[in-house]
Amino acid sequence: MKYIKYICLTAISSIVVSITNYQGAIVAALPPAEDIPEEILRTEIILAARSPIDGKPLSAADYAQLQAQLQQAPPPKLSSNIRDNIFLLRLRKALLQLFPFLDTLI
Repeated sequence: MKYIKYICLTAISSIVVSITNYQGAIVAALPPAEDIPEEILRTEIILAARSPIDGKPLSAADYAQLQAQLQQAPPPKLSSNIRDNIFLLRLRKALLQLFPFLDTLI
């Protein structure tokens, strides 16, 4: 009698699990209707860009001109004192990740 109950319980639970899993599988396989296919996005020509300096929108011609200017005149270098301080801060951060108990000592 116990054996029959066990088989019935196993069969019912496996049927319930199968039905539950099957209902969401159909919906999850389809992308949203408003989603643009990747093939179309790859062939799209981008006519607007953003400035790498301040993030303002630029036209394609302005963006090309700005890129040429940035290549001719690179941004100014940081002073050696500031570079040393940045290096020490990065070193401190790395050491604190390895040795978190040093945070209480510093």
